[in-house]
This record gives sequence, C-alpha cells and structure tokens, in this order.
Amino acid sequence: MRFAFFDAKAYDKPSFEKFGAEYGVKFKFYETKLNEDTVGLARNCDGVCTFVNDTLSAAVLDQLADLDCRYLALRCAGYNNVDMKAAGECGIRVAHVPAYSPHAVAEHAIALLLTSVRRIHKAYIRTRDFNFSLNGMTGFDLYGKTVGVVGTGRIGRCFIDICKGFGMHVIAYDKFPAKDADFEYVSLEELLSRSDIVSLHCPLTDETRHMINCETIKLMKKGVVIINTSRGALIDAECLLDGIKSRQIGAACLDVYEEETDFFFEDLSGHIISDDILARLISMPNVIVTSHQAFLTEEALSNIAETTVKNIVQMKREGSCPNELIWKKGEIIHGTK
Repeated sequence: MRFAFFDAKAYDKPSFEKFGAEYGVKFKFYETKLNEDTVGLARNCDGVCTFVNDTLSAAVLDQLADLDCRYLALRCAGYNNVDMKAAGECGIRVAHVPAYSPHAVAEHAIALLLTSVRRIHKAYIRTRDFNFSLNGMTGFDLYGKTVGVVGTGRIGRCFIDICKGFGMHVIAYDKFPAKDADFEYVSLEELLSRSDIVSLHCPLTDETRHMINCETIKLMKKGVVIINTSRGALIDAECLLDGIKSRQIGAACLDVYEEETDFFFEDLSGHIISDDILARLISMPNVIVTSHQAFLTEEALSNIAETTVKNIVQMKREGSCPNELIWKKGEIIHGTK
C-alpha cells in the first residue's frame, strides 16, 4: 500500500516509517501541505495521510477520487478541515486518531497556565540578561481558584484530574455530560461567569465555532485567563484581542489560532507576519502562543503513527475500522469493528 504523506516534518518520519514497515504501508513524504495545487502528488497512491492544516475541500477530494485515491488517513483527532459530505459522495473512506495521548495535551495546557500566571517566560528572559529583579513578576495561586472546562472528553478529563491535584475547584460544560463525573456540570453561561480560568477542550463544529466571542467574553470575570489547546476557531481572535485591550481578559494561553494554516509549523523568523491580529496577540505581554505543539511528545507521536497505520490496514485489508468516520444521512457516524 502506498500513501502520500503531506505536511511532513522531521519528527513524523521515524514512527511512520517504523509502523509502515511493520504493517506493509509505504509512505511518500512531502513537506508541502495538501491543497488543490499539490493534490497531483498523490498520483499512483492508494490514499493520503494528512494533518490539521491540510485542505480537504470538495474540490481536493474530487481530484483525489479522480486519481483513484480512495483512503484518507488523518493523523489527528479533529476533522473540521474535511468536507465529509464530499468524501462520502466521492467514495473516499476517512479515518482519524481519536485518542493518541490525552495526557500530552492536558499537560501542555497546564504548562501554559503555570507559565502565564507565574511569569516564568518573563523570568527566563530576565535572568538570561542577569536581571534578577522581581518587579512585575507577581502571580497568583492556582489553589482554590475555579477552573471552567469546556469539553469533558479524554483530554478534558485528564486536564480536570491535574487541576484537582492543584486544589482547584472544577466546573464543566459539555453538550453530552459524562454520567460518571465527579465534578459539577453547569451551563456554558454559568461556567463563563464563575470561572477564574476557562480552558477549551471541545471539537470545532458549526455549533462551537466562535463560542468565545465579544458577547460571551462580556459574561466572564474581569481578569479571566483563557486557555485554548483545541482548535483556533473556537475563539473569535478579534474579540479576544479587544478583550485583552479592555483588561476584561487577564491572560490568554493559545496553542492554536483560527488562521494558523499559513503560519504554524513553519519557520517565519525572517519574515514580516501579514496577519495583524496574530502579530498583535503575540506582542501582548499577557499572551503566550505556542505553535500547535500540545500533542508533541514521543509517546503521542508513536501512538499517532501506530493508530494511523492500523486504520489504513483495517480500512483497506479488513474492510472495517473502529476509527472510520462515515457520512450517512447528513451526519457523521463512527465505524465499528
């Protein structure tokens, strides 16, 4: 089996080559992202392996079908960049990696939070210049604070467990509450109004797009800390910037950004950033931006590669895959063994 591997990075190759050799899947690695201009690179392949910033629009999927590429292996959990209706109509089978390492993402969210509230990033820069002044470095305890967790799937639950270890009070919102929850579920409006810290751990859908916007920011406590390690478009970036400027938002910890496709995962240190909102966010002293790296641990990379390769094998050789995403009667259902 031959798969075109788009948006390939050096850290991707070892695990995919290892599991590909083990299961008989050969990957052809391309640094370029998949889009209408690069889709021809998938010629003579059974399918494509893609990541979060590849374009899988109806036009791209239609071209893949013309090339007889019938399998789309997503090496990520989210699939908001895939036109699932078009995939179904083109006869392209899609599978994702629903849980590669929830601990990696949850721990990164906590790392961002601690870095922000204890000014660790500022201390690092100061001490490199032998400046040991503590002026402007006062933070606050996490103990006793209320954290609002939006989305209580695997990652959200891991994040909640860590927060409890710090002695934080947890409240949560999820459209589908967990039955075995040992924390309090509240409405989204109540969560936003009560929380000292809001952390997003939900998928991007039409319903959740810009769930943090100019109106919902007004509901929040003055000085709230917002964490997003999920999908950038959960937050309206312009409203976030306005909230920071008005001091309604005390800090923002972002591993994702809604217009990240042209920037994240690339070295643009010698370029002028054309996105004014991103440039202004990064310039803010109370904003920390990391480049969609919450997943990036050795354990997660290995799990992603193994699950992706197994998905390919199960779809092509075994006929069914538990991680397959199937468009049926206007909705997405998950495959079964």
